[in-house]
Amino acid sequence: MVNFLLEVGVEELPADFVGSAIAQWQKKIPQSLEEMFLTPEAVEVYGTPRRLAVLIKGLPEKQEDREEEIKGPPGKVAFKDGQPTKAAEGFAKKQGVAVTDLELRETPKGEFVFIQKTILGRATTEILQELSPQWITGLEGKRFMRWGDGDIRFPRPIRWLVALLDADILPLELVNGSGKINSDLEEIRWSSTHFVYAGRISRGHRVLHPESVSIPEAADYVECLRQAYVEVEPEARSQKIQADIKAKAASINGEAEIYPDLLEEVINLVEYPTAVVGEFEPEFLQLPKEVITTVMVTHQRYFPINHQDSLLPNFITISNGDPAKSDIIAKGNARVIRARLADAQFFYNADCDEHLDTYLPQLETVTFQEDLGTMRDKVDRIMEIANTIAQQLELSAEAAKEVESTALLCKADLVSQMVYEFPELQGVMGEKYALVSGESATVARGIFEHYLPRGADDIMPETINGQVVGLADRLDTLVSIFGLGMMPTGSSDPFALRRAANAVVSITWYADLDINLNQLIEQSASAFIAAHSNLESPVTALQEFFMQRIRTLLQDEKNVDYDLVNAVIGNNDSEYTTRVLDDLLDARDRALFLQEIRNNGKLDLIYEVVNRSTRLAVKGDLGNQDLDPNGLVNPDLFESTSEQAFYDALIGLVPQTEEAQAERNYQLLVDGLAKIAPTINNFFDGETSVLIMADNPDIKRNRLNLLGLLRNHARVLADFGAIVKN
Repeated sequence: MVNFLLEVGVEELPADFVGSAIAQWQKKIPQSLEEMFLTPEAVEVYGTPRRLAVLIKGLPEKQEDREEEIKGPPGKVAFKDGQPTKAAEGFAKKQGVAVTDLELRETPKGEFVFIQKTILGRATTEILQELSPQWITGLEGKRFMRWGDGDIRFPRPIRWLVALLDADILPLELVNGSGKINSDLEEIRWSSTHFVYAGRISRGHRVLHPESVSIPEAADYVECLRQAYVEVEPEARSQKIQADIKAKAASINGEAEIYPDLLEEVINLVEYPTAVVGEFEPEFLQLPKEVITTVMVTHQRYFPINHQDSLLPNFITISNGDPAKSDIIAKGNARVIRARLADAQFFYNADCDEHLDTYLPQLETVTFQEDLGTMRDKVDRIMEIANTIAQQLELSAEAAKEVESTALLCKADLVSQMVYEFPELQGVMGEKYALVSGESATVARGIFEHYLPRGADDIMPETINGQVVGLADRLDTLVSIFGLGMMPTGSSDPFALRRAANAVVSITWYADLDINLNQLIEQSASAFIAAHSNLESPVTALQEFFMQRIRTLLQDEKNVDYDLVNAVIGNNDSEYTTRVLDDLLDARDRALFLQEIRNNGKLDLIYEVVNRSTRLAVKGDLGNQDLDPNGLVNPDLFESTSEQAFYDALIGLVPQTEEAQAERNYQLLVDGLAKIAPTINNFFDGETSVLIMADNPDIKRNRLNLLGLLRNHARVLADFGAIVKN
């Protein structure tokens, strides 16, 4: 067994690419080795701003020899009158075997020629020389560049390669136009911007160990770099950063906020992390906490420090420099954040001098979308949709007025100086400025919350103002962008329409908002078409889009089985589409209830008879709405007591189904179906069972109507024809 090391030395990589490249190699390298019939003991991938590396442990020195069966042409083509044809000879020649080695064998598709071929294992060195360049050039990411006169694309220029098979250099070569990067020499030599030659030579920390580092053998890689002040293991850097942050914060009687996204970024910005504490003037703490933390986290990549839920005038930065110069580093970073906070303080004071509604006229200068007008136009549309939602929810006059105020002011802070400089604070500053302007706390909070949730893991809006205006904002965007024909395609979704639709459904479910989404879509679309008479209505496309999102949310977030989701929302079933979009809460409740009775076994009590009835009922012509057998089933045509019993059972089931429908208490319906299940089973298979497809067309129709009525009762809950047997 041998160990293989590949290190790709580069100029400083973007932090997000380091994490992405590590993840790609962790998946791609084991896969490509498996495809080449090589199974290592371990694959360890490392990354820092200046290098990507993989250490493959326990590789066999060669592939094992293997037997391979190869299928050739059909027997009747390969042989004629017992003699091989040119097809057989060509196949044998291509495979490097004699015609006499060909074997005829029967298959389900007839007789074919086969050969058993021994494939000799290739040397691992040969395979690694083939795969390594593919691993490097196969990485994907944003903002790749070219350098020199070649076509190799990478986020930053590649400056050296290390490739070791145990203690031996493995010759590798990357050709980049007139330049080459290879790994067959013992020392680094720079001949131009195109040529970098390397073998076992790596580089240490740019500041703490600028000299080259010679790697004796592959297994020594991590420790050799560690001696050169480079920690190549991201998890080790993460643990050190977190421990140092906590220790530094505790040293000043504080507790640091370690944001996961910020931690992930700084891990890949440093090779030898050092936590450094800096400070700024306490008067800046008069700024809203969100402003200070945004400056620290988003713009400076600092970790804030709290003491009993209050910010301290300190921060922690992760340095990649000389730990002995931490004081100088702290002072330099303090100067930077002091200037940023001074700017923020100026913006905040200037913004607070104005009432929030004075910013509304300025929204007319901000374009929402070229064909959709300004942000002020969007606010008007949001107000109209929000008013419709308030009516659907039957809010009081006072509550509706507060929703209207929230909608009017929800985008005003976009033209404030603070949000212009720090766009991440939209909504946050709207809430602050609304309170300063004398608006109620619920209006102010609604301005902030209407942006929630901002992503899959974000918090949900808690106030009715935030919920209603958030729905209105997203519905306006969806209707308007769909109306322009700019639907998301594949992975392209520049207006985040999937996220917007998910939020509409999620907010509705979270807050139990009894809205009619269909009505909202249709009314908003009508207003859109009135303003854009040359365009087609987006209603149908939006209905399909929302049904897709509902399906995904029920399966992925509510953990409802796929067939039960299909049973609730239908498959190209216009009746179910309308029902779901008219009442999102009912759709959610029916799906969750179905999953519950599947889990507790009660679904099994009714599944067979209802599913069988549903599948047979399609042979009839009864509509999906009828529940009462009176007038639809003629008892005079009954030929068996099982038909009368079925009829009587349906008569008794009608009030139970209607009550279940009215109260959304689907347990009543399931109990009723379970009670009559033995009667239906007897109709199908009992001693007095009948033939459904009778010769007499009137009797056949009568019996199919019985089944159709049972199906319709079950359809109040779900389409049982879509449910798969458990």
